[in-house]
Amino acid sequence: MTPADPARRRLLLAGACLAAWPLAASAARAPQRVRDSRALMGTRLDVAAQGPDAEALQRAIDAAFARMTALSALMSHYAPASQVSAIGLAAGLQPVEVAPELMQVLHMARDVARRTDGAFDPTVGALGLWHFDAPQSSIPTASEIRRRISSVDWRHLVLDERRQTAYLTERGMRLDLGGIAKLSILQSGLDTLQAHGVGTALVNGGGDVVACSQRGDAPWRVGIRDPRAPQRLLATLEVRSGFVASSGDYERFFVQDGRRWHHVLDPRTGRPTEGVRGITLVADSLEAVNGLGTAGMVLGARAGRELLRRGEGVEALIASADGGLWMTDRLRARLVPVAG
Repeated sequence: MTPADPARRRLLLAGACLAAWPLAASAARAPQRVRDSRALMGTRLDVAAQGPDAEALQRAIDAAFARMTALSALMSHYAPASQVSAIGLAAGLQPVEVAPELMQVLHMARDVARRTDGAFDPTVGALGLWHFDAPQSSIPTASEIRRRISSVDWRHLVLDERRQTAYLTERGMRLDLGGIAKLSILQSGLDTLQAHGVGTALVNGGGDVVACSQRGDAPWRVGIRDPRAPQRLLATLEVRSGFVASSGDYERFFVQDGRRWHHVLDPRTGRPTEGVRGITLVADSLEAVNGLGTAGMVLGARAGRELLRRGEGVEALIASADGGLWMTDRLRARLVPVAG
């Protein structure tokens, strides 16, 4: 493969990010590259893998999608038969036994809620009167929000590790793990690929990316959309392994009466957040970023910056509603501007 080969610049587009195929260090190895895309978790998931055998790569990708589909069914608050829905139905009545994978996510959700003083709150599912997908988009009334918001309080989520149960202590409470489950599910997809012997892979879904690359392979090139103009690419970023997580008001929204109503809800008001258009976080570990994008949008640009400055190993970008763009020095040094 010569440097001028256009395959070197081929991009995968999904959500708020796009990613290029990594290049092998040696053309003699002639690696196979397989990509597959499927709808899951209300978005499009792209899985890309590189290795010596295309058929083996496709089998690994199929296994990764099967794993992510199973976990999505387990954790979706939209699916009536999910364990998350069961926890809501049993709220105020009894604990519900949950799978270890869900227990792990619930512990992470409660920890992020504690660290952010409730700016991230997994019990915002009680505010399910909002609908952001056409043609059923709708805005609840102020009185409906007041009735439901009293059921939003992460401190009433009780986890029993010994019995492996989760319990919402008050009737009317509901879970919504949308701000924290997806990245964990994508990580499980990547883990599945690696368990099948894939050393270089990327999983990309709705603005969240998790990637790995083995020695000798070039890093993935991930594109960062400008939250102020989501149709435009702001910059690219090389990622060998780790996470790129994006939250924004441009993924699921509708416009009514001249205002954009988006799906990131402020648990303090019961209404969509204001002041921040989008946040992108980059880190090596899941725990360093998961849930913090949602919390930063709730807190607003100034308090969000302070939250992310306290995070260890996190590089961040925040686009505020007034047009401002802030980023950490390390991320600024890594970004490659896009011509035009």
